[in-house]
Amino acid sequence: MAKTKLSSARLKASIHLAFDMLILLVSALISVLIHIKPESFFQSYLFSFISWLVIVSVVYPTMYYVGGIHKIIWNFSTTYDAFKYGLIVVFSSLITFVIHFTATTAISIPARAEQFPFKVTPLPLSGYFTTLAVAIILILFKTIYKRLLGSEIPSAPEHSKTNGDNTGKTNVMIIGGGYTGNFIINDIRHNVKCSNYSVVCVIDDDESKVGKQIQGVSIMGTTNDIKKLAKELDVSLIIFAIAYCSNERKAQILKLCAETKCEVKTVPTIAQILSGEANVSQMRPIQIEDLLGREPIKTNLEKVMQYVDGKTIMVTGGGGSIGSELCRQLSNHCPKRLIIFDIYENSAYDISNEIKRNHPELDLITLIGSVRDTARIESVLDQYRPDIIYHAAAHKHVPLMEDSPNEAIKNNVLGTYKLARAADKFGVKRFVMISTDKAVNPTNIMGATKRICEMIVQTFNNHSECEFVAVRFGNVLGSNGSVIPLFKRQIAEGGPVTVTHPDIIRYFMTIPEAVSLVIQAGAAAKGGEIFVLDMGSPVKILDLAKNLISLMGHIPDEDIKIEFTGLRPGEKLYEELLMEEEGLAATEHERIHIGHPLNINEDELFAKLAELEKVMYDDSSDVRQIVKELVPTYTYSKK
Repeated sequence: MAKTKLSSARLKASIHLAFDMLILLVSALISVLIHIKPESFFQSYLFSFISWLVIVSVVYPTMYYVGGIHKIIWNFSTTYDAFKYGLIVVFSSLITFVIHFTATTAISIPARAEQFPFKVTPLPLSGYFTTLAVAIILILFKTIYKRLLGSEIPSAPEHSKTNGDNTGKTNVMIIGGGYTGNFIINDIRHNVKCSNYSVVCVIDDDESKVGKQIQGVSIMGTTNDIKKLAKELDVSLIIFAIAYCSNERKAQILKLCAETKCEVKTVPTIAQILSGEANVSQMRPIQIEDLLGREPIKTNLEKVMQYVDGKTIMVTGGGGSIGSELCRQLSNHCPKRLIIFDIYENSAYDISNEIKRNHPELDLITLIGSVRDTARIESVLDQYRPDIIYHAAAHKHVPLMEDSPNEAIKNNVLGTYKLARAADKFGVKRFVMISTDKAVNPTNIMGATKRICEMIVQTFNNHSECEFVAVRFGNVLGSNGSVIPLFKRQIAEGGPVTVTHPDIIRYFMTIPEAVSLVIQAGAAAKGGEIFVLDMGSPVKILDLAKNLISLMGHIPDEDIKIEFTGLRPGEKLYEELLMEEEGLAATEHERIHIGHPLNINEDELFAKLAELEKVMYDDSSDVRQIVKELVPTYTYSKK
């Protein structure tokens, strides 16, 4: 396969050279015929023209090779490339003229001409000049044509480290010899803030490009050569400049980068560029989601958001990581009114201002309050009459809730219960609760409270016209309390990075994925479902920590130490997404499944909820035993 690509590359280069020479030869022939009658040409100039052709066939390819013209990728040609190409053509023409004119003039001397079997007459000087003019036109045609295609970016040449003039500069490797890589090279050269950087090589898996140049920078190998070239060229920074790449392939390449001692950055995705969130030359540090190695979950948001259009929507916990992303995505689809409800005023203020800037036309209401406050909840629902509620408000930190179990009950269980009761009372059409994989066979109070919330949702669905559903997913990258921000902060401080156990694994998803699932559930709900996401393979937290350390330019356990702190109270080695008895039902989306509703003893549920409501305000009471009676799969260590 590699040989085929290389052969193809050589063939293309040969075709380009042959095309250039053909134009030159035809132009020379035409220019000669303009000045010489055909019969005179065949009598006096045929041999001269053939000999000129032979000289051109030797001089031009030689000069092309010496000048590196065959290495230029014309899609990314620069003013410098055009200038170099022009010089090569002009010098080739001059060398050809000198050799040919001198030789033919010497042969045409009468004393020698008599000894020569053919009549040799030098070509008219006008023919040489016409040929040179055509050569210059050819140069202009190539460069102007590329400019019209929009791929030309004027750039001054810059010597790479291999030329020995970049002392003190940070050597940069670009992965991707396409349009994005070209933009990045240009931006580094022209941005004052990047004056300390020098691009020393480009990497591309298209072997037909290897050996060629972009703006004078050599494409020196494929991704298999990343580690070797990074060491040889003393690279400090690697920029992943492939704007469109499958997540699986991207993860593979970034893991190769992680084996170097280089810091790694990447460019925005095509989606971010097209949406206007970023431009192609903006770089960002590698995020751990870049290493997950799976494609993001895709939903037809235009289709599922049709039910949002013209509706009044309320998001509890609207200032949190999941809640705020819900507000962002929902505000893009023309709801009649969006209500942000949160107890924490700072986060609610931030997302409110963001949405006001982006959607000044939206009727946005930002309210401060707690889902634990019955009067406040009922007042809000009575006044605004939301059609849809997304319930994202909850206490989520496992270790903190282990030390404050009564607060977990107050906020998660009673808050959900009161909100669900108010939704039924004030005619809400759809109620979507955010749940977690920690609700499955819970070993901590947070997970157990979420399991009770799922039971509340399924029970209310049996007795209400409102459609109640829950959405269960795993850990969310970048959310409040996520391990990734903690790791980054620890790395920035010089370590150590703390991992609870060398074998601990977790499922991960991005915030946009989680929110798209929640929206999908809201659109597809018939009532009573627990939607479960197939999140692919789990990730080992130790590997995640090592990769993040490496991609930030450090060596795990050398520059940055990794320490194991032991499992925290209530923490599992692994999480589950489904209880064994729930089973799975397929949906239209291949990555989304539905857990069948359980048979719940409703009388016992409400009796235990009443009991919890009485005792939870007494911090000395052990609410865990009551929770255990409600959730038999809940296991905990008695204190």
